[in-house]
Amino acid sequence: MPVTPAALAHAEDLADFVAASPSSYHAAAEVARRLEESGFTRLHEEDEWPLQPGGRFVVVRDGAAIAWVVPSDAATTTPVQIFGAHTDSPGFKLKPQPTTGSRGWLQAAVEVYGGPLLNSWLDRELRLAGRLALSDGRVVLADTGALLRLPQLAIHLDRGVNNGLALDKQTETQPVWGLGDPTEADILAELAASADVAASEIRGYDVVVADSARGAVFGKDDAFFASGRLDDLASVHAGVVALATHEPSAGAPIAVLAAFDHEELGSESRSGAAGPFLEDVLERLYARLGADGSARRQAYASSWCLSSDVGHSVHPNYAAKHDPVVQPVLGSGPILKINANQRYATDAIGTASWRSWCERAGVATQEFVSNNSVPCGSTIGPITATRLGIRTVDVGIPILSMHSARELAGVSDLHDLARTAQAFFAG
Repeated sequence: MPVTPAALAHAEDLADFVAASPSSYHAAAEVARRLEESGFTRLHEEDEWPLQPGGRFVVVRDGAAIAWVVPSDAATTTPVQIFGAHTDSPGFKLKPQPTTGSRGWLQAAVEVYGGPLLNSWLDRELRLAGRLALSDGRVVLADTGALLRLPQLAIHLDRGVNNGLALDKQTETQPVWGLGDPTEADILAELAASADVAASEIRGYDVVVADSARGAVFGKDDAFFASGRLDDLASVHAGVVALATHEPSAGAPIAVLAAFDHEELGSESRSGAAGPFLEDVLERLYARLGADGSARRQAYASSWCLSSDVGHSVHPNYAAKHDPVVQPVLGSGPILKINANQRYATDAIGTASWRSWCERAGVATQEFVSNNSVPCGSTIGPITATRLGIRTVDVGIPILSMHSARELAGVSDLHDLARTAQAFFAG
């Protein structure tokens, strides 16, 4: 079935969002920028927050962002509807003393971040992006644009490469970025120039490598969308789109978007789902509503978290890696993620609620479960459920090439996820 003009427009907007979000810090900043343009007020954790109810707010902590819409009739026990996602993606991070090289080449010293498909990063134009901490106390974002490349060894020099490629993570994943003597070059100067500061001002940095190519729609009937960092910027973008247009009705819950950092590393950080960020925000939010701890727990008892992250579509060339019966495919709707060992937090009640939100949005849905011989990963869902005690459902969109430098999604699924998020925020 051909995708709709609305779905195509959503995919093009996602391409803009991903292009503006080469690092988790850029993604959090882009979330805040877009929501501020939609009428949200930017808050800062060190400031006193305004009295509520009523209002649209967003706060950023490092590479994470949380935003919320409070209905004008919100009370001390009004529940929350939390759409959770994450801003980071697998890849590489810049090491200390990052300028290296040999034999006339300039290279960047990088460390593997998370679990990327290493071979997918070969022979692509790559960018450096992240945050720089400066000597005057400022923190600025930097993005070099296309600067680096991991050149693959020619087949003439490795005749057996098509029988299997295994890259050494230390010696064979250091990208080139120029020609010359590394003792006379400084890759930090490239980052500094992109942020319009002097390299001598840099006192610290959190910088990653990102694919520089723009997302693209292609395939028969424009069915496919390929891009870097769909895991999990596709979900973050869906949440932003849904929250930006959300208008709560009387008696509606408090709608919350929680975009965490460091999910690919296990979420254990001050800006990850296992950290205190969401709980800090909710405590302050309910305090401004006049709620004590007991009232807040009453609100949590009626609340929901929709943990949205990508899942696996059945792969036509590797069908045996998937469950033989439950086989979601691109273009057939968002997925409900289920796991008997609580790698996902979905249960029967969550399943029923997810189906209701999808029906309300007019969206088809699919199920995902792993082949018993191929254990699945996990998400922020079980972590959030454990930390807050809020009922949680794990969902997402099916993709191919997960953790590749460039992943593949269905155009209609991307739009359908945002539509379902809108229904979810309404309660």
